[in-house]
Amino acid sequence: MGTRQHQKDKLYLTTTEWKETYGGHKDDTGRRMQRALFKRLPITHCSLSLLPFEDPVCSQDGIIFDLTQIIPYLKKYGVNPVTGKKMAAKELIHLKFDKDSDGNFRCPVTFRVFTPTSHIVTICQTGNVYSLEAIEELNLKPGHLKDLLTDEPFQRKDIIVLQDPNHLEKFNIEQFHHIKLDLKTKSEIKAEKKAMKDPKFYIRRMNNETKEILKKLEKEYIPTKIEQIEEETVDELNAAHYSQGRVAAGLTSTTMEPITYQKAAILDADTVKYARVNKNGYVRILTNYGAINLELFCKDAPRACENFIKHCKNGYYNKTKFHRIIRNFIMQGGDPTGTGKGGDSIWGKPFKDEVISSLSHDQRGILSMANQGTDTNKSQFFITFRSCSYLDGKHTIFGRVVGGTETLNAIEKIETDESSRPIIDVIFLNAEIFVDPFEEAEIAVEKERENIRLAKTNQESETVVSAPAVITQIPKPKKYGSGVGKYINLPEVTAATKRTANDIAEFGTVKKTVQSNRIFGDFPSW
Repeated sequence: MGTRQHQKDKLYLTTTEWKETYGGHKDDTGRRMQRALFKRLPITHCSLSLLPFEDPVCSQDGIIFDLTQIIPYLKKYGVNPVTGKKMAAKELIHLKFDKDSDGNFRCPVTFRVFTPTSHIVTICQTGNVYSLEAIEELNLKPGHLKDLLTDEPFQRKDIIVLQDPNHLEKFNIEQFHHIKLDLKTKSEIKAEKKAMKDPKFYIRRMNNETKEILKKLEKEYIPTKIEQIEEETVDELNAAHYSQGRVAAGLTSTTMEPITYQKAAILDADTVKYARVNKNGYVRILTNYGAINLELFCKDAPRACENFIKHCKNGYYNKTKFHRIIRNFIMQGGDPTGTGKGGDSIWGKPFKDEVISSLSHDQRGILSMANQGTDTNKSQFFITFRSCSYLDGKHTIFGRVVGGTETLNAIEKIETDESSRPIIDVIFLNAEIFVDPFEEAEIAVEKERENIRLAKTNQESETVVSAPAVITQIPKPKKYGSGVGKYINLPEVTAATKRTANDIAEFGTVKKTVQSNRIFGDFPSW
């Protein structure tokens, strides 16, 4: 026994022990290479299609295939797709797997679910699949060589191993014969790619109801057409002073396409048109009690005024009733249904309020929009009979009565029922437009665009691109002497230098200041 036999028995782990024995980094390059080269196929998959099988069969060496896949392959090539050895269709054995309530394959005797580490065998004569444990305990050890389910006799050589957890070479996809040689023809590959575009390619099993639904869907389904929105072109009239912000959005958002150039935002047509409205509109409405002349504040409330004028033009208000009349308050109309709950704007949706602080319901005859809350203006309007300043900020004022006060007085005196509905109908017969600033603004916009287009056309026609002159020979500089400085004209340079010196001398002459003899308080020149 040596004197240093316990010198390595330390109370802590050394670096070498941690690296080589108990943990830490180990050089497993070889193992990683093996894992990369070994791709295991599950036992529930066909070794030819590499997909879950539906009608399983196996070869004499225990390789599992799908019957619908292997038969055409054997007719064409006549070899085992995995090993490459000759094989005929009559050598195939039809397998009978047992399943539990969850659809998992299991041994029909021990009822243990098959896992990747299970030792699985089948009997050649019957095709019944068992675990090796059941065969050893109930067949081999007692010497009872009969199938456990059918009681059909067999021999030891009839036991075919489907999966041995200690020998998984036959499940390595990388070593399959048809994978290594890629025996698929170009037409087969093309047909397979075409079939993969159909979603039904990935459906392995479906019941009859699903098949019927899919057939009906194929006949009746109409794909939705994706409407391509044409982007408006930017011109000098509708270009905003700010950008669309797509560069920042494309940089910071993953859902936006990357854009590297700035583009001016486009103002909508109404904004461009309203900027050219610079006067008020005038409308006369005719009722069964007389006419009322209105002045519309088109510059202050352009949307409300345009909505009212166009409804008057297209006859939307014709033969509608003023459904609400309250003495010393308002008369309200503009609802085609006559209920006070209908009506729509010319845009087909409610538009925003246009509240101007300088306008107020402070007198009789103010024309204003009726609404059901903030930004809910449609087609209904009302005319005040008296000052209603408490309505300021809640309703859009867009005009006033400038004529027809007698008609207004007559309508105010009409008797109403408990719901403020007049007993005798007050009907909006028709309207006459005297001044429409919006139509004039549209014409002005079109005229400006036409002028811009003509100016560009004239500018392009006047611009003539001249070709550069072809220089046939470079002119040589003139010689004034020989040697160094032969290209310098010395007399001209000397004369120019003298002129420069004289100019400097003349410019640099300082005039002497003449001192005056006058004293403080002397004013003879005054």
